[in-house]
This record gives sequence, structure tokens and C-alpha cells, in this order.
Amino acid sequence: MTARTIGLPAELAAYVATVGVREHPAQAALRAETDRLEHGDMRTSPEAAALVAFLIEATGARAVLEVGCFTGHATLAMALALPPDGRVTTLDVNADWQALGRRHWEAAGVADRIRFREGPALASLDALLAEGGADGFDLALIDADKKSYPAYLQRCRRLVRTGGLIVLDNTLWRGRVADPDDTSRQTDTLRRLNQAIHDDPDLALVLLPVGDGLTLLRRRR
Repeated sequence: MTARTIGLPAELAAYVATVGVREHPAQAALRAETDRLEHGDMRTSPEAAALVAFLIEATGARAVLEVGCFTGHATLAMALALPPDGRVTTLDVNADWQALGRRHWEAAGVADRIRFREGPALASLDALLAEGGADGFDLALIDADKKSYPAYLQRCRRLVRTGGLIVLDNTLWRGRVADPDDTSRQTDTLRRLNQAIHDDPDLALVLLPVGDGLTLLRRRR
């Protein structure tokens, strides 16, 4: 994700963060600690995290899948939105980053709602399917390496139940998807995926200019 919505002036972004979302103190602390990291700008913007949490609460989701944990800023937002018996299964190849986040998950009292699986995301998704996880999730958030987005989406369509939601982050890719001169692999992958989703009648969709672009999908069948 990105630290704030692309194209949003800093003053307006600060205003949105102040009155447009409600952050638990642990969320604010984790956001501040993440910002001090070398790659801290990969964290979720407050408004994007709040939107995904809102979707969880609005739909009554109980089983959530996250592809790409980083420091767990979005993970924490989703866990806070779940009922006490809800669970977030989050996947990442780097256990060190989630260890940073876990301290804040514990401070918020929701660490027991989060299950971290270390390893390459595709392998973890395939393992979930092999374990009988098909149709077992109400919502999935995809926010990992962009070149694998098509494969992640293909698996999440099997793991999320009919009527469930899939959220893809970075689908505007800082505006590069609209630049015909940008033919880099990641940009081209996202551009092709956006078009394929648009042409797929089995997915209800809306692409929102929130964060770095959030595509919301509903699995129709």
C-alpha cells in the first residue's frame, strides 16, 4: 500500500486522517514505528485500512485472508473490526516485520485473532487449498508482490466463498497503469489484470482511488 492516497495534498491527507478515520492507539503507534523503517512507505494509509475494516464490520465477516502482511498495520485494522471469534490469516515471507507488528497486536488485545503463516504466499495459498480451505474465507486482501497478483487472485477466488469480497491494493500503481509509456513488468501486469477483472462478469467490481488504488471485488459465483 502507500502511506497516503496518491494525489492527495499533505494538508488534506492529514485532515482525513484526523477526522475521517478512528485509529486505536496501537494502530497509531504501529504506523509511527513503521514510518521509521527504510521501506515504511509500503504501509497502509489510514483511510485504506479503515475502508477494509469498514467492509469487514459491514458484512459481518469472520474469516479474513491477507496476502502480504509487512508490519501488520492493515492486519491490526482488520483484527480490530472482527468479532472476538473472528480470525485473520496473514501470509508473508518475512517473519521479522510481523514480529514488529505483533507487539502492537498484543497491545490492542487482538493478537489471538491473527494467525501468521511464514513463507512464499503462493505456497501458503496452495497449502490452504490443500487443507480444505476452499470457500472458507469471507474476505481476502491482496497486497504483496505485484507480478504474482494474477496467481494470487486465482487462488483467492477459490478460497473466498461465493458472495465474499476480495480487495486488491496498488491497482493504480501511483498512476503508472494509465501511462502508456510505462511498459515495466509490474505496471504491465497490473494493467492487464485490471482489464481482465473489468471483463469478468463473475466479479462485481469497483476501483477506488484510495491509497494507491483499491479494487473491491465480490465473488458472484
